[in-house]
Amino acid sequence: MTDDVIDPAPAPAAPAPPEKGERIAKRLARAGLCSRRDAERWIAERRVSVNGHVLDSPAVVVGEADHIVVDGKPLPEADRTRLWRYHKRAGVMTTHKDPQGRPTVFAKLPEDMPRVVSVGRLDFNSEGLLLLTNDGALARRLELPGNAWVRRYRVRVHGEIDPAKLLTLEKGVTVDGVRYGAIKAVLDRQQGSNAWLTVALNEGKNREIRHVMDHLGWPVTRLIRIAYGPFQLGNLPEGEVEEVPGKVFKEQLSSEKAPNSDKSGAAKSTRTPRTPRPPKGAESKHADPKHAHRRRQE
Repeated sequence: MTDDVIDPAPAPAAPAPPEKGERIAKRLARAGLCSRRDAERWIAERRVSVNGHVLDSPAVVVGEADHIVVDGKPLPEADRTRLWRYHKRAGVMTTHKDPQGRPTVFAKLPEDMPRVVSVGRLDFNSEGLLLLTNDGALARRLELPGNAWVRRYRVRVHGEIDPAKLLTLEKGVTVDGVRYGAIKAVLDRQQGSNAWLTVALNEGKNREIRHVMDHLGWPVTRLIRIAYGPFQLGNLPEGEVEEVPGKVFKEQLSSEKAPNSDKSGAAKSTRTPRTPRPPKGAESKHADPKHAHRRRQE
């Protein structure tokens, strides 16, 4: 009687080698043509080809040797990552194209600037600091709440402020079913029926400050972003754009976390950021409730 011979179990398959290169959408964003989301839309519209093959899915990895064409034109080589500060004025859309034909931020930029995307947005009636970059992937990274970069605003509201209500915002608040994270709001001064606040938050959800202040009974009549993480508006004139020096840019991006933040998420700045002085008459422009109502309807 012979012993049964048992074949050894087959060796487990070797793991697949990691993909070399990067996803096509990321490559397009890095080249400064568009955001990743827009790149995926372009691919779905069959506007992108790789090595002569028209793509219909963004699930494609490309390398340096691949020939990429967008709308019949070769993809330009990716420029070094750059960042600009832009002082957005009220009455301008943060978009490349507006269906209603309203003026846009990007149409007002200098002609010698490369194609850029914004880091987050400011709504039509908001103003102040807007960061622009030629790297769509970087823009997405800086928008994420996880980077702990504090967005700081000067906010004028209509109404008499109750400081106790402001303190409750540090625990977060739910408005119309939407949960907003910690907000640090400080009363700077009350002038008649108007007040100026300094507001700091991490998330920056769509129209967050306006929704929260409306919830408290203090409609916003002016909103100015004065800082986004370590980058400040300073004395940059309205409508002007200024590139952040490469050395400064790299130092600030070397860490995902803001170095000076407290438990509420508000940055502890080592110096007080310079804030734009409201134009003459701005302090009293909305003292009359009728004016405040008209602004809200814009």
